Amino acid sequence: MPDQAAVLPPDHRARPLAGRVALVAGATRGGGRGIAVELGGAGATVYVTGRSSAEGRSELDRPETIEETAARVTAAGGLGIAVRVDHSRPEEVRALVERIAAEQDGRLDLLVNSVWGGDPLTDWEHPLWEQDLDLGLRLLRQAVETHVITSRYALPLLVARGSGLVVEVTDGNTARYRGSFFYDLAKSAVIRLAVGQAAELRPHGVAAVALTPGFLRSEALLEHFGVTEQNWRDGAAKDPNFAYSETPAYLGRAVVALAADPDIMSKTGRALATWGLYREYGFTDADGSTPDFAAHWAKSLEPEYGPLGDPL
Repeated sequence: MPDQAAVLPPDHRARPLAGRVALVAGATRGGGRGIAVELGGAGATVYVTGRSSAEGRSELDRPETIEETAARVTAAGGLGIAVRVDHSRPEEVRALVERIAAEQDGRLDLLVNSVWGGDPLTDWEHPLWEQDLDLGLRLLRQAVETHVITSRYALPLLVARGSGLVVEVTDGNTARYRGSFFYDLAKSAVIRLAVGQAAELRPHGVAAVALTPGFLRSEALLEHFGVTEQNWRDGAAKDPNFAYSETPAYLGRAVVALAADPDIMSKTGRALATWGLYREYGFTDADGSTPDFAAHWAKSLEPEYGPLGDPL
């Protein structure tokens, strides 16, 4: 029997998501940007949203903008459309979805909830009873409520089509405690968002999964280690674990593989990870490597920190 890929038109093989429409909420930088750009490389039209734009920065005060992400999506071969949206504001999300529906004849195939913005709010030093309650609750609003609001308004487009995928981007796919009370609560809650949406969307032919990267080499992390993507390996001198990090493109390629999978419903409701999906789908990181943070954990970190844990 011939290889199915061999009999497909070359354009289809290179652009498996041509004609599809995606919304990546929280696509300004990091994993969200990596996902958006890889979706563009697969041929998708991608609405990239966030609060940092050419019009002004968010309170994070970082230089990356949604316009830059959109330009990268288009350069990769798709169509990037930047829309400045604060996903904590229901009226802005509603307007965004109405715009997508109007411009794409009601079509939306993929929703990626990647809004985070919690880095400056995370207290890694203190237990719950010593933390600033206002900051902790703000983190939950930013990292969890934004996902709920976005799904509330975007899901009707997926349901109307009777197909599609929701990806909830999280950190970790096990029940292991993540080192800070509010951070752990937010990332664990996002997994439950995928589980709950999967249960309600299954009758409508729409899948929902949670997805985690390993040690993500984001723009902020590169700055933290004082390196660039060109000399990133030098960062391992400060932290040997950094040698096992992965680019945002790796996460993006995992999303492309999931969105292009005709049997995606078999995964609905699960918490997935790049380190498991690369084996199944055969994708690589931007440099051709296949980072596997779970394998690194088992070999180097488990003796000190214990098992990573079974996937939820």
